[in-house]
Amino acid sequence: MASKTKQFEWNHKHLLGLRDLSAEEITYILDTAQGFEQISKRAVKKAPALRGKLVVNMFFEDSTRTRNSFTLAASRLSADLIEFTKKSSSVSKGETLLDTARNLEAMGIDIVVIRHGAGGAPKLLSKNINACVINAGDGFCEHPTQALLDVYTIRKAKGSLKGLKVAIVGDIAHSRVARSNMWAMTKLGAEVIFVGPPTLMPGEVDRLPVTVSYSLDEVIEKVDVVNVLRIQFERLGGNPFPSVREYSHYFGLTVERMKKAKPDILVMHPGPINRGLEIESEVADGPNSVILEQVTNGVAVRMAVLFLVNQAAAAQKNLKL
Repeated sequence: MASKTKQFEWNHKHLLGLRDLSAEEITYILDTAQGFEQISKRAVKKAPALRGKLVVNMFFEDSTRTRNSFTLAASRLSADLIEFTKKSSSVSKGETLLDTARNLEAMGIDIVVIRHGAGGAPKLLSKNINACVINAGDGFCEHPTQALLDVYTIRKAKGSLKGLKVAIVGDIAHSRVARSNMWAMTKLGAEVIFVGPPTLMPGEVDRLPVTVSYSLDEVIEKVDVVNVLRIQFERLGGNPFPSVREYSHYFGLTVERMKKAKPDILVMHPGPINRGLEIESEVADGPNSVILEQVTNGVAVRMAVLFLVNQAAAAQKNLKL
């Protein structure tokens, strides 16, 4: 499966984040995903691109969408798959991340998809094993494939991100999604606005390529896309806002607030959704919502990423021969 951008050569055997990728490289992934999207619409939803390859889903944190999306993506590319869970592994007995990965590598794995609570865990693996490494979310750092499927969804709906205004609303401080979205969207020409209470903004926000607003009402009528983030109660220390009711009043995406928005605004959410807190059900399920489209597009995007890192690894191996 070749990308539309023929003259460009992908040479990354790992996908650790989007901060260091160029706009051209991000676009190449999106173009490749567009080709793979058609596979999911066939009667036989299979392609032989990763036949004979072994992928391990190495998730140290709970996940529904990301894990199942990678599982489906690997299956549709005809790869073999190992589903790793922390609770059923020797990690629960004290085995280190590196020892676990090296033992899996000894079984002949080709690609590791890792989600870990510690920032930098995917990078650590990439420097210590030969297999390709794909970051499925690390600490508060990045979640590159979520951002890729987000920009893919926007591009499908709007044609391009160039000149768009995108509001990312909610718990920015604890969101790896917000960080990866910021890098991808700004590189592709969008203006990103972080919206939320001061207590949920990252400390370094002034050094990031975004503008900041502490009022959703001030920005809702100006933006083309609003990406609502989940409040990550499991990561919060103390009380970042007086009450759930007050947060919803000021920052919740409500039916009433949507009346101020552009008619063609896109409503997005990476999931899982706290309905009635960050977004009302009528909005999440409404005509402007592309939340389920995000889930659908995630499979094609992750197929593209699996394919490209494997392709790069094969090319690098051939150069050494």
